[in-house]
Amino acid sequence: MMSKHFNVVVIGAGPGGYVAALKAASMGAKTAIVEKHFLGGTCLNYGCIPSKALLASAELLHKIERAAEFGVKVNGASFDWKAIQARKDRVLKNLRNGIAGLFKARKVELFEGMGRLAGHGKVEIEGKETITADNIILAVGSIPVRIPVWPQDPNLVCTSDEALHWSELPKKLLIVGGGVIGCEFACMMQSYGVDVSVVEMLPSLLPGMDEDLGAELEKALAKRGIKIFTATKVESVEAAGKGVRAAISNAKGNQSLEVDKVLVAVGRRPNTKNIGLDSVGMELSPKGFIQVDDTMQTAVKGIYCIGDANGRCLLAHAASAQGICAVENALGHRREFHSPIPGAVYTYPEIGGVGLTESQAREKGLPISIGKFPIGFLGKAMAVNETEGFVKIIRNRETDELLGMHILGHNATEIIAVGGAMLGMKATVMQLAETVFAHPTISEAVMESAEDALGQALHMPPRKIIKLNV
Repeated sequence: MMSKHFNVVVIGAGPGGYVAALKAASMGAKTAIVEKHFLGGTCLNYGCIPSKALLASAELLHKIERAAEFGVKVNGASFDWKAIQARKDRVLKNLRNGIAGLFKARKVELFEGMGRLAGHGKVEIEGKETITADNIILAVGSIPVRIPVWPQDPNLVCTSDEALHWSELPKKLLIVGGGVIGCEFACMMQSYGVDVSVVEMLPSLLPGMDEDLGAELEKALAKRGIKIFTATKVESVEAAGKGVRAAISNAKGNQSLEVDKVLVAVGRRPNTKNIGLDSVGMELSPKGFIQVDDTMQTAVKGIYCIGDANGRCLLAHAASAQGICAVENALGHRREFHSPIPGAVYTYPEIGGVGLTESQAREKGLPISIGKFPIGFLGKAMAVNETEGFVKIIRNRETDELLGMHILGHNATEIIAVGGAMLGMKATVMQLAETVFAHPTISEAVMESAEDALGQALHMPPRKIIKLNV
């Protein structure tokens, strides 16, 4: 029996893989996709979407708790965890069905099972069937890092894979890792009445993002009773009765925390094991990533890698964009991928960042000026009682180039798209400052911070001019 042949075969149907398959089919290529689990990958089933569904209910509870501040009386508000989980599951099912419908409409052939390379131009599925392809796109994603010396019972120590689908909530939760996942879970769980502690080994929350964001978020979370331990190491985690005991240490000394569960949120690693790379002579980087060039091409001709597995940017929207780039190159349309990728954190207040952070710009030795505008100064912020946060602009003061934009505040994950667009167009800060934003909106703070970076902010007291005696 002859194997089926395709112009493009994609391994993995996450946000990178399924978009790549749809793009290939839209360009006229005979396309197949191989998926061992649910359509949508980690993002749809164990990451972006389920966490946002649970956060939506949590944030509504948070707002109800503040109803009196708006002059609204609410009595006896409560929540039904099973109903919240059921709603989340319906969202996931609808989105999976949507992807399946798109495949059908584009005539993308779906093969269900574990896909692995079986030599040049060959993909083996579950060891039972082999298909061939002119081009193969690896979109195998990543998996959460687990700590092997800690208890392996997921009822005691788990990752976000399990925590998003808990049937019951813990009373006390320790989150190890103060990055994006850890902070989102801290926000979410506190609103559901869980006693939350967060331990981060580095000096501030959200390492890798602009330092001001982590510092400001720490204040906001601490106000809500979340215990934050930065510059703190977890020395040990062990089962203790029906719960867990964790020993932590920092400059203040040693401490023991007794909790019901531990959520490990210390990062993700590429899911590149056992996918047949040896069959085509492909080697991994020291950290296990598949190395690619700016066209998403690997060292092996005809094989591309997109998304988390190539290590360039572990974000769903980056994977989708890289998928389109890989397909265009595979089908003969030369394109390099250099687009700025915004990051988003769905805490409340939300966080968005794109481009260089202040410390990255200084490390590069760039001559910079900083513009910063408090969101609380805005009429819209006061009207909707969402006054926490700021917009921060990083500007090259010699060329006026926009280098970075960082936002903490209401709707930050939506507004940060402005920064991504302006960076992508290589806009100047003057061009950003001259852009007209609707009033009243939170986005006005973008314009105001750009004006501040130029020393022209009208809605803040004038900057003091320091005269030097030369």
